[in-house]
Amino acid sequence: MAEIKFDGRVAIVTGAGAGLGKTYALDLAKRGCKVVVNDLGGARDGTGGSKSAADAVVDEIKAAGGEAAPNYDNVATIDGGENIVKTAVDNFGKVDIVINNAGILRDKSFLKMEEGMWDAVMAVHLRGAYCVTRPAYALMRENNFGRIIFTTSGAGLYGNFGQSNYSAAKMGLVGLMNTLKLEGAKYNVLVNTIAPVAASRLTEDVMPPEFFEKLKPEFITPLVVYLSSEENKDSGYVFNAGIGWYSRTAIMIGEGTIIGDGKKEIKAEEIMDNWGKITDMSKAKETQSVQDTFAYMMPVLSK
Repeated sequence: MAEIKFDGRVAIVTGAGAGLGKTYALDLAKRGCKVVVNDLGGARDGTGGSKSAADAVVDEIKAAGGEAAPNYDNVATIDGGENIVKTAVDNFGKVDIVINNAGILRDKSFLKMEEGMWDAVMAVHLRGAYCVTRPAYALMRENNFGRIIFTTSGAGLYGNFGQSNYSAAKMGLVGLMNTLKLEGAKYNVLVNTIAPVAASRLTEDVMPPEFFEKLKPEFITPLVVYLSSEENKDSGYVFNAGIGWYSRTAIMIGEGTIIGDGKKEIKAEEIMDNWGKITDMSKAKETQSVQDTFAYMMPVLSK
């Protein structure tokens, strides 16, 4: 088994003061990567702040002989994102890897979801990924190498009661990945998204205790480390991971049916009569781009 190494590489891990982010930072550093450990040090809902979380992880990395630098900026601001990237450049000269892991929760059912709760979660998860990734991506393009990882969740892919803000933000990251994989392809910047199921402070009161104890963050780390490596050549994928199970989730498109010819009026009653064919997924295929949908419309478009 060939060993994956990161000698000479520089990674930014957001939310790396505890949980999943900490395990990523420690493993990358152990493999020779120089790591910027970003953590605001706030509570699960994003309030407060402390340098202690990031500092502790940096100290642990250095004690083991690795190289790391702390950063305490808020990912949800443009200045914060730029400062996180600046920390990497000032300390290590470049950025090769960005793992967008920072997250908060403010759960309420939709009608109780106040504007501030919505905005705070969207800011950290979706805006935060933009604020950090954009300045890092500029450097990756110049160096013709980059590995970017976004973090979605089952709530984003399938929904979850009381998490409309979180779900919307997490699915938004999949859309961001889908575009960035196209824009980064010719620069060797690969972008993937993980949907981890792991014990963390965000999930400690969401899952049963007997599950919580088995879903160790360390089981997610091998996938993230591989996706961050030179050995990985895939981009634009969404991966599930938890308790040692790994798989890929994909957006599928059904064969559907053609009702019109591009000219005649189509009535709602015709949709109703063809509903079984429209919703049938028995011959569904994976879609990789917007253009894939046009293949199903070509019989009409080509007339």
